[in-house]
Amino acid sequence: MTLTGSGSAHDPRTDSAPRHPAASAPDRPGAYGPARGLDRRVALVTGASSGIGAATARRFALDGWHLLLSGRDRHGLERTASGTSAVVLPADLAAPDGPRLLARSALHTTGRIDALVAGAGLGWTGPFAAMPHTDIDRVLTLDLNATLHLVREVLPSMIAAGRGRVVLLGAGAGGGGVPQEAVHSAARAGLAAFAKALRRELRGTGVGVTLVEPGPVGAAFPAREGDHAGRLSPGHVAARIWEAVSQDRDETGAPARPSLPDRVRELAPGLYRRWTNGPNRPG
Repeated sequence: MTLTGSGSAHDPRTDSAPRHPAASAPDRPGAYGPARGLDRRVALVTGASSGIGAATARRFALDGWHLLLSGRDRHGLERTASGTSAVVLPADLAAPDGPRLLARSALHTTGRIDALVAGAGLGWTGPFAAMPHTDIDRVLTLDLNATLHLVREVLPSMIAAGRGRVVLLGAGAGGGGVPQEAVHSAARAGLAAFAKALRRELRGTGVGVTLVEPGPVGAAFPAREGDHAGRLSPGHVAARIWEAVSQDRDETGAPARPSLPDRVRELAPGLYRRWTNGPNRPG
């Protein structure tokens, strides 16, 4: 049973002091280049310290976007920002005011957000019957609730500008559900339903919603040895996200032909674990 995250996950404090989320102002303003007066499009990417978020940020940077990078791992964010004009905005989206403070800081920094890529996520692997109630809350808070609150904070500025795109990661787990990842699957399925409903609400506003459901990703939550087998790379998913945004596409999904490991994992998880872990390792 393992709890893993994207670099933006909420880790509980060991003391009882009130938590004060970051992102009330840019970290080291000016360290990565100019902020306001930009002619380039602006993307806010969460979970940008590693995995899909970091890969997506790098792909957008190649196309000349100005980046606002958010996550809890400041050093990871700075690695992602290296060599670009990105602004680092460390934030804890699981904190009660985290989404509001991040949105306020981002809009203060650049004056607008043309694309929001909500890549922050937290995973937990193991039998649901053994999952601590606190971990259920933690996964749902970051994977679902915090994302909805962040979209709610950013959306009015996009509607007022008459343009923008929200990118949500539904993941393959949100489609059929993945054993040992039940709560993460539920959260991603919720995001998929939210994306489709919100897209209908926003018709005629100039703001689009892209749902990305890429299937299993190698660097997302590698909690079990062998779980990288048959998975997509973060760079592959990042390329799909960039293509969807650049082409104003509402959905981008899994490969047309799922690999054999993907099909075995979905239909026979026990066999999949024995297969990937080897005959002499516990399944």
